Amino acid sequence: MTEQEKIVARSQADRRRYVRVRVDLSGRLFLPAEEREARCKILDMSPGGAQVVCEISPPADTAVVIYIDGFGRFEGVVARPGEDSFGIRFNCSALKRERIAEQLTLHLNKTLVDDSVLRRHDRAPAKGMARYTRANGDIVSCEVLDLSLGGVSLKTDNRPPIGEFVLIGQMAGRVVRHHEDGIAIEFVGGNSSSQLDKPQPPKLMAVR
Repeated sequence: MTEQEKIVARSQADRRRYVRVRVDLSGRLFLPAEEREARCKILDMSPGGAQVVCEISPPADTAVVIYIDGFGRFEGVVARPGEDSFGIRFNCSALKRERIAEQLTLHLNKTLVDDSVLRRHDRAPAKGMARYTRANGDIVSCEVLDLSLGGVSLKTDNRPPIGEFVLIGQMAGRVVRHHEDGIAIEFVGGNSSSQLDKPQPPKLMAVR
């Protein structure tokens, strides 16, 4: 296996292991070998890495340091170079990955739950009112019961059929279960490499 094939295999393993959350964050990218630095934008992020847009476009396997606003400093290597963006695979401990997962869950929660509710329930940030958009464009009010990087449990009287794709915040999801109080949604859209083999979710209206 060539070095490039090893990099691809590792990046695919990361995609299977870690859920990527769509974000819109600013940061700074530093290339230690060249002592170059530039501002960058982070498009999505997981405990294992991030997708970045930057005027510097390093080749695969380049060692980099990235500072992400609100998240901190990360060392890593370029894993998925592309025309418009590239991926970075973080080199960090399991403990730091757990911390990143916590930070991403809080960041995701802020995109789902109304800010005023978050202020009232600062000790239980996964609780609060939200809305999701169904495939037919209907916007449904609901309450977030539980949230993780993999999905969300909602309290709602509206129960779309299992398998229907919905949009909640900036995350696309699929209804995977009905429960006593509502529905459970699994986040999709680049969360795993196997998702490429599944039907793509319908185009949805943005939640306002």
